Amino acid sequence: MSSGPDGGDRSGGGDLASTTAWDRPDRDGEPAASALRAVQEAVRGIRNPLVLIDGPSGAGKSTLADALVDRWPGRRPHLVRLDDAYRGWPGLERAGAELSKTLVPRRLRSEAGRWRRWDWANDRPGALEHVPPGGALIVEGCGAFAAGAPARSALRIWVDAPDALRRRRALDRDGGAYDPYWDMWDRQWRRYVHRTAPAARADVRLRAAPDGRTEPAPDPGAAPVHVGSRGLT
Repeated sequence: MSSGPDGGDRSGGGDLASTTAWDRPDRDGEPAASALRAVQEAVRGIRNPLVLIDGPSGAGKSTLADALVDRWPGRRPHLVRLDDAYRGWPGLERAGAELSKTLVPRRLRSEAGRWRRWDWANDRPGALEHVPPGGALIVEGCGAFAAGAPARSALRIWVDAPDALRRRRALDRDGGAYDPYWDMWDRQWRRYVHRTAPAARADVRLRAAPDGRTEPAPDPGAAPVHVGSRGLT
């Protein structure tokens, strides 16, 4: 396992400058343009926004983060994936707690934030990473709202999907490496949800439809998220 329970690896910072990049036609497997525009509207006018993308494993958080980075006008956002910070499979809540002390508060003070990468291949701590001040920052993964707890003005995005769909996605993408750990991870996830009720704090709620069509999130006025043939991963 090289990337943890949510998959993905890339990095990028900046304020929104225009709407053009957000209006590209939807492509299979990507968030709908309407979902991306909902984020754009929510961060409009915020200098150096902090965007937190939380939700259960397999719901589509990594794909949403990728699309935001790719389509963000101007300077690319910095992207921190909690998958890279979890200290192994038991590390869901610890990662959020650590980043809430070492990454986010420093950014709020216009200082470089830092976080410790986890070496999944060797099951040990890896390199100390630094995130420079300035620009937009996206923190994505299970527990992202906890990581951003010190930032009251952060944009909190909740991404969800039916349990059967997200389990299939999560297990399929790792070729069996995730299978022995699904129950362990799910128990941690449910404890986190029970303790913090993260969905109730979301500013934008997105939900993936199991049949590939767009589906409005449960809250009135929330944006839908699109799932195509490849699905959100």
